[in-house]
Amino acid sequence: MAKRQSALASVYHRGVSGRPGEPGVRLKELPDLNLAQVGAWPDTLETTGRQVAQAIGANEAPGPGHAISTERGTVLRVEALKWWLLDTGAPSLDLDTGVTLDLSHSRTRILISGPEAAVCLNRLLPLDLHPDRFVINQVASGGIHHVGVTLWRSDAGYELFIPRGFAESLWELLVETAEQFGLEIV
Repeated sequence: MAKRQSALASVYHRGVSGRPGEPGVRLKELPDLNLAQVGAWPDTLETTGRQVAQAIGANEAPGPGHAISTERGTVLRVEALKWWLLDTGAPSLDLDTGVTLDLSHSRTRILISGPEAAVCLNRLLPLDLHPDRFVINQVASGGIHHVGVTLWRSDAGYELFIPRGFAESLWELLVETAEQFGLEIV
């Protein structure tokens, strides 16, 4: 099997830049993405949700706009009838129940953290990222320069899932925006 190459390989340069002092924003690509999408039919939502929850050993699947993590993986509810399974395998479904799709090669996953991460992201994303509004394990879809992205607030920070074909240009935009806060690429 061919080794996957990062969509950011040519523009990913570790280091500190921008405003002097302690970096306010840290950017990190999270490589080797393992991401599967599970879609349910309206009349099989409950059954498919149970199977999705079982895939990570959870009692229930998350509701729309939320995520649940266990030691076996994470489930993000990205749409009313769709879940993303992160770092775990998708359940086997028959076509009467739902469908699965491997998205691992279609997205680039970036972690944005640091004390100014939310302010930095708000320069690009029209979402309310105030800490009491966009809490840990919340998920939202939005757009950066007309490119659809998915944002998850994990324990580590904000995890941004970007279509691979737009990863380089959106990365450059993230870097440019983050530099005003002091940037560290790790």
